Amino acid sequence: MKTFQAYRYALDLTPAQERAVLAHAGAARFAHNWALARVKAVMDQRAAERTYGVPDALLTRVLGWSLSALRRAWNAAKDDVAPWWRECSKEAFNTGLDALARALRSWWDSRGGKRTGRPVGFPRFKSRRRTTPSVRFTTGAIRVEPDRKHVVLPRLGRLKLHESARKLARRIANGTARIMSATVRYGCGRWHVSFTVEVDRADCAPARPASVVGVDVGVKHLAVLSTGEMVPNPRHLAAAQQRLHRLSRALFRKSGPDRRTGRQPSNRWRRASARLGRAHARVANLRRDGLHKLTTGLAREYGTIVVEDLNIAGMLRNRRLARHIADASLGELRRQLAYKSEWNGGRLVVADRWYPSSKTCSDCGAVKTKLALSEREYECEACGMVLDRDLNAARNLAALAAGYDPAGSGPVAGRGADLKTSLAGLVAVKRQPGTAQADQTGTVPPQGGTAYRVLAEVH
Repeated sequence: MKTFQAYRYALDLTPAQERAVLAHAGAARFAHNWALARVKAVMDQRAAERTYGVPDALLTRVLGWSLSALRRAWNAAKDDVAPWWRECSKEAFNTGLDALARALRSWWDSRGGKRTGRPVGFPRFKSRRRTTPSVRFTTGAIRVEPDRKHVVLPRLGRLKLHESARKLARRIANGTARIMSATVRYGCGRWHVSFTVEVDRADCAPARPASVVGVDVGVKHLAVLSTGEMVPNPRHLAAAQQRLHRLSRALFRKSGPDRRTGRQPSNRWRRASARLGRAHARVANLRRDGLHKLTTGLAREYGTIVVEDLNIAGMLRNRRLARHIADASLGELRRQLAYKSEWNGGRLVVADRWYPSSKTCSDCGAVKTKLALSEREYECEACGMVLDRDLNAARNLAALAAGYDPAGSGPVAGRGADLKTSLAGLVAVKRQPGTAQADQTGTVPPQGGTAYRVLAEVH
């Protein structure tokens, strides 16, 4: 199976190499801003000409928004606008032009209704102060040195790594990987290089291909499995909050930059800012490490993983829980499960957003009309079962996969709920093991839950 995978390594640059990388990142920003200014000038000129009654055939010629069109315009004007262009690789300017082409396409698709999600605004000029330095190389000499401690990039030459690149070097030596591009990026006081690699992965199978596990994610526990295992939420941000607060106050007391007066930041402010950035980077690295370990273990163990389709953006609007939800990184957990389950030969099944996994009894199938967030134990009024609400939800999620046939016509039969759950007139009945009884609506629910539109498999 061929797929794309990224390998990211920290760089150990000399001062001269760091200046060269910054020059390439600045060249990318310059090309982006120049091309954006040209696009805006043409758009404004055509709009003004229309107000004068100029026919469409006589309007100023349109400047294409594709990467090839922007590159042709840049090559025609670079000797005049950037006589120093030979000092940097052509890939630096291509980085900025490609970013602008993507941004313009996203804006146009969002404006025309072809792009889902939040509306995308018109591209803005990149500031040297706020833009993250980054440059991408797609052609030229891009390789890992035989000592596996150095990499070679166009015009930048031989760069030292903080760690060994043996995993990537082994794949390249075996012929199972091919480097497509390399991106050098600065963040949190350190330069990194990321290789986008086309990898030929061997066909794998989970340790238990026929097993099904439901995963209920949350804030109290990061993940609760239908097997009864509860993965605690490490709360890395909350644990580091006191230190971050102290470093933030120390930074505030220093003399920082002021754009109104043109004041440059002091050296102490720069050092304090670097310390605060490293503290935030440590929290992000700890969170990323824990999520990778959890998702890798689940993908390698179970053949089918069932999760919920959560509205993370809506959950973050709760100002009391927004910080804790963001710290748990629930969306990233689902994203990693999606591609890792495919890598390991399993499948990820996503339950419908309106499926009441927490309100449904995993024993008899009765559904509660309301269940407060403060009720941490599920007490069934029909059969008397008392169970942790997260474990009850995980068991309901696992039961959904039993009624899903990937080779069939679609999801299991159900009423197709697409609004808030309304259970008026719905009476759950006790099911005997191995049987399925219909409720008063005539719907036959699957084992372990009530019938709803619930499943969509992620390939």
